[in-house]
Amino acid sequence: MFDSVRNNKVVVQVILALISLTFAFFGIEAYMRSPGAAQEVASVGKSRISHGEFQQAMRAQQERMQEALGGKFDPKMLDNAEARRAVLDSLVSQRTLALAAAGARLGVTDEQLRDFIASAPALQENGQFSQAKYDAVVRSRGMSREGFELTLRQDLVQQQLVGAISQSGYASRALAERWVALQSEEREFAEVQFKPEQYLAQVKLAADAVQKYYDANKSQFETAEQVKAEYVILDVGALLPLVTVDDAELDKRFNEEVASKVAALAQARRKAEAVLAEARQGLQFGELAKKYSDDPGSAQKGGDLEFFGRGAMVKPFEDAVFAMTEGDIRGPVESDFGFHIIKLTGIRNEKDSEQRRASHILIAKPQGVTGAPQTKAEFVDKAKRLLAEKKYAETAEQFGNLVYEQSDSLKPVTEKFKLSTQNTDWISKTGQGAGGLANPKFLGALFSDDAIKNRRNTEAVEIAPNTLVAARVLEHKPAALRPLDDVRADIEKRLTREEAGKLATQDASAKLEKLKKGEAVDLVWPQSRKITRNGAPGTAPDALRALFKAAADKLPAYAIAESPTAGTTIYKISGVNKPPVKPDDPRLKSAQNQLEQLASGEELNAYLAALRARYKVQINTAALETKQP
Repeated sequence: MFDSVRNNKVVVQVILALISLTFAFFGIEAYMRSPGAAQEVASVGKSRISHGEFQQAMRAQQERMQEALGGKFDPKMLDNAEARRAVLDSLVSQRTLALAAAGARLGVTDEQLRDFIASAPALQENGQFSQAKYDAVVRSRGMSREGFELTLRQDLVQQQLVGAISQSGYASRALAERWVALQSEEREFAEVQFKPEQYLAQVKLAADAVQKYYDANKSQFETAEQVKAEYVILDVGALLPLVTVDDAELDKRFNEEVASKVAALAQARRKAEAVLAEARQGLQFGELAKKYSDDPGSAQKGGDLEFFGRGAMVKPFEDAVFAMTEGDIRGPVESDFGFHIIKLTGIRNEKDSEQRRASHILIAKPQGVTGAPQTKAEFVDKAKRLLAEKKYAETAEQFGNLVYEQSDSLKPVTEKFKLSTQNTDWISKTGQGAGGLANPKFLGALFSDDAIKNRRNTEAVEIAPNTLVAARVLEHKPAALRPLDDVRADIEKRLTREEAGKLATQDASAKLEKLKKGEAVDLVWPQSRKITRNGAPGTAPDALRALFKAAADKLPAYAIAESPTAGTTIYKISGVNKPPVKPDDPRLKSAQNQLEQLASGEELNAYLAALRARYKVQINTAALETKQP
């Protein structure tokens, strides 16, 4: 059971991620769209999923993985049938959910959609909705605002379905106790490794073994296709030197903003002083906190912050509290958050530290007034950047049109926008050597026939928010097969180690059988150590699984595990400790929550399976395997 929970937790997270709202911000377009003439990779009832939609989903998945893994991302991770099928399954799940939502007549009002967009962190700047960010996100997806909002509306509708199911998981306390008991179990063991290196001298490769391996695995010895290119980047930073500002106008705006903030700050302070006066008049401090405090974490608790020691609060607040006597009311105490009215409600000493308990009423500073005052230079920089962002929005389409219309050179675009070209070193089709240009869409454009054979500019590709790049291939190296003589030594080394690994496994397996029969075996066991199901540093998952899968009702017990790096290992289990689980064990609640998440995932799986059956999902395997040229 424990292995089931451990192994399926990631699956559950993946399923929940696939049906989360992040799709709206990372490229899966309208799920209900049904192109008729395009080649289909799947059908869900009468709704079709075209090859174009599938390829777009693959590109979106590439972009997500690229963003998550950075330089560690390898496009080959998605270049296999399992990955393509996983992406298609997510599309099918989206389509079935969309159909089910439509059948249930679920909907999202315009007000709900507006509220979600306004509160989405990806669309905010300094805690406020940013129209510029919103437009940039829509533009980066290659969508119209209407299309983006349609997709988002469909996501929100589907969340209504998924939310109800994901909250239905239940796990009993008894099951949680059993899981915690399994986690707590401790086994004492020693190990002996049978390393391939010990058996290398016994290996005799067949005369044609290297040639056969080379012929059967030629793709392993191909050098990747490569190009050198020149490129030009249009971003906000490149446009900053082109921005001009009116110094007199900026001075006026800066002074007005400073005056506005000073007035707003003074108003907040006056409000805090008025609340302090009420508190000192004997009114209930807790009721005043509920009425006036802007601290959502403590207001409904009457402002109570419970006991805390030094270093737990911001310094001005802490200094005030530790200078007070019990029952004192002090304020307004200013911090970056605002003005605090403080009442000291308790003092206690624990070991070597003094702790104090306080209640407070926070009168928050107005938006944009928190922290250090904005300097004139910061104000000017921000104003210039806003102008540059506006200029970028106005320029981006011209940039794209110009590199396309005058496709035989990047010079026109560099001259028009006063940009400079840069040169790459060799870049492989997998992205190696591309650095910050390792964007799947950009690499696809760079290695297209039009860019390589016709030496035309690539299209303008947005590789990051407010960052467009266009390139031109200068040199090209096609993929090539390395000669056998160049790789012979590496193949011999690999095959020899593989055979040595087989010999190590054979020897270990033979000795294990003797140990299980109680026969004497010439092995030197090192000092034993202890381990739980949570593992230990340096212990591989296969080893952990073998140690806890072995029946340990009779000791010593033995287990075996293979590792690609360490070879084969025999484990001798000499002791088992199963500590009882106490009713107040804090792990029980966490275990119950995790088991409920697993149950929710199973419920969701079952629901999606039922939808697939209801809408008769069909997969076009041949079309699925077809790759983009």
